[in-house]
Amino acid sequence: MCAIAGAVNCEDLSLDAMQSALRHRGPDAQSRFTHGNCTLIHNRLAIQDIEGGIQPMHFGRYAIVFNGEIYNHLRIRQNHLADVRFTTQSDTETLLHLLIRDGISGLEKVDGMFAVALLDKEAGSLTLIRDRMGKKPLYYYRHQDRLLFASEIGGIRAALPLEADETALGNYLRAGYFFGESTAYKHLFSLEPGTALTVDLHSGRLMKERYFDPFAAHRNQTSRTEAEALEEADAILHQSVKDRLLSSDLEVGAFLSGGIDSGLIVAAASRYTDRLKTFTVSFDGGYDEAPLAAEVAKRYGTDHTVIDIRMDVKNDLEQILRNYSQPFFDSSALPSYYVAKAAKKHVTVVLNGDGADELFGGYRRYVPVARGWVEHAKKLRFLKPMLPKPKDKKHLYSHFYRLLELGSATDPLAFYLSASSDIFEGYTEVLRGGENLPMQEHLSCIAASGFSPLAQLMLADQTCLLPSNLLVKMDIATMANSLEGRSPFLSRDFLHFAPELPDNLKINGRTTKYLLRHLAENYLPKRLIHQPKRGFEIPLRHWVENDLDGMIRDYLVPGCYAERFLREGALKTILDNRAGIAPEKRAKMLWALFSLEVWHRS
Repeated sequence: MCAIAGAVNCEDLSLDAMQSALRHRGPDAQSRFTHGNCTLIHNRLAIQDIEGGIQPMHFGRYAIVFNGEIYNHLRIRQNHLADVRFTTQSDTETLLHLLIRDGISGLEKVDGMFAVALLDKEAGSLTLIRDRMGKKPLYYYRHQDRLLFASEIGGIRAALPLEADETALGNYLRAGYFFGESTAYKHLFSLEPGTALTVDLHSGRLMKERYFDPFAAHRNQTSRTEAEALEEADAILHQSVKDRLLSSDLEVGAFLSGGIDSGLIVAAASRYTDRLKTFTVSFDGGYDEAPLAAEVAKRYGTDHTVIDIRMDVKNDLEQILRNYSQPFFDSSALPSYYVAKAAKKHVTVVLNGDGADELFGGYRRYVPVARGWVEHAKKLRFLKPMLPKPKDKKHLYSHFYRLLELGSATDPLAFYLSASSDIFEGYTEVLRGGENLPMQEHLSCIAASGFSPLAQLMLADQTCLLPSNLLVKMDIATMANSLEGRSPFLSRDFLHFAPELPDNLKINGRTTKYLLRHLAENYLPKRLIHQPKRGFEIPLRHWVENDLDGMIRDYLVPGCYAERFLREGALKTILDNRAGIAPEKRAKMLWALFSLEVWHRS
C-alpha cells in the first residue's frame, strides 16, 4: 500500500512538495523516476515482498508505480504468466507483466484494489488505471499541456495552486459528495472506477477506456436456487477472505462489530490463521456492540481487543475534515478516523465489511422500493402539500411523509437523493445550483435500464454513494494513519456474483440482506443474525445543537463563503430554524455548509 503521483510537462513545479504531502500514505520509502517530460513518484508502505517490491519498477521499455494490492497475483503468475521469469515476489511485478502481455483487458483476471501509472517509454504514453469500484483513489489535473496525478488531492495542491469549481461545490451541497469525476477544483478530476486513461506524452491527447461496467453485471441475471446461491456465496467469501488475509507479509487483523458482515469475515478468516486479531469499537454514549462481538470472538478464538474511543470532536474536527482536501459531508468520517488510529497501534492491515450493504441489500430504505410501496405512494402524492413536515425522524409519521416524498419525486435525481443522503430535499429552493447534471444524466440512464426498482436503487448506490463517499471516507481515514483496509465483499467475484442474484435473495419481505443472513446461520450466534443494521451511531444533531453550535456559528457568519451557494436570507433561516425544519435534517444542512466553510478557510 502506497501513494503514487507524477507529472507531465511540469518541470517548473515543486515535485518535492508533492511527494512530501503524500508521505503519510507511504512512510517506509520515497523514490522518483524521470523520463523526458514525465516523472513518476512513489511513497511506499511496505506490506508485501518488503525487500523486493521497490518502485518505480522497470522492465524493458516500461516503468510502473502502483498503489494497492493484487490478492490473486500468485495464481495469475501460475495460470497466465508461467513463462515469465520473475525476479521478485511482488504483486507489482505481476501486474506489470500482465499489462505488458494483455493490455487493459488483462485486468479482468485481477482481484484487487489499485491505482496504477504505467509509462511506455518507447510509445511515449502514460496510462492511469483505477480499480473496479474505486477502492484506491486517483486524481489528475489536466490544463493546457500540463498533467499531474496523485493518490490524494493534497499532493497536487502542494505543487500547484487550484481554483474552486463553484458548480461542483453547489452539486456537493445537494448530494453530500462529489459525484463521478468531479472535484471541488477546476481542471482537477477523479479518475472514475473501472477506467483507464492514456495520455500521449508528445501530443497531449487523452483517451479513456472503461474495462468494468456495473451496468453489464446487472444485465447478467442468472437463475440460481437459494441453495445454489448460498453455496456459491460461501465459496466466494472464503476465497476472498483467504486471499486478503494471506497476501501480506505483515499480520492482518479484522474489525468485528455486532453485525453479520464483519462476523462472516471473521468466521471465514479464522479458518486460515491460528490467532486472528479482532477489534471492536466502543464509543462513549453510543450503541455498545461489544457483547455481540465478544460472542463471535469467543466462538472463533480470536485475539480480541475492545477499543474504547473518546472522540475529541471540538479539537480534532477541523484537521480531520482537512484531510480530505475538499468539502466532505459524511460525519462518520470522525469515528472512522479514530477507529483507524486506534487499530494502527496493533496492526498495519485490517479487514472490513465495506460493500456488503450495497451489493446484498443491507439498507432498510431498500424495503419500500422492493415491496412496491413507493408506487402506491405515487397515488397519494396529492396529500404531501397539505401535510406538515415531520419534526421527529424516528416517528412513524416521518416514515410515511418520506414515502410520500419518494412518490412525489419529479426526476431521478430528486428520487435518489430523497432515498439516500436527503440533505436539502424538500428545501431545494434555498440552494443556488445543485442541479448536478452529470449525476442527473447517470441516474436517468439507470432509470431507463429496465432493471427492477430495487436493482436500480442498488445500482445507484454502487455507482454513486459507495465510490464517491463511503470508499473515499475509509481510504482517507485509514491512510491518514498509515493503515491499510481490505474489503472482501468488494472482491472481483462478489462484484460479478451479487448483481446477478434475483431481488428476493437481497430483500425478502421486510428482511434485508436475505442471502447473507441465511449464510450467517452457519457461522454466527442467532441473536446477532437478525439485529437491525447499525452504522456508526453519530450524534450529529447533538453535536450541531450543543458541542459544536458555537464553532458552527463562528464559521457560518453573514458573508461567509458558504452563503454564496444559498438564496438570500436562507443561511439565517436555517441557523435560527425559522422554517421549522426537522432537527435531524437541519443538522445535516448545517454540517454540509460547515464542512464547505472549513475547507474554504483552509
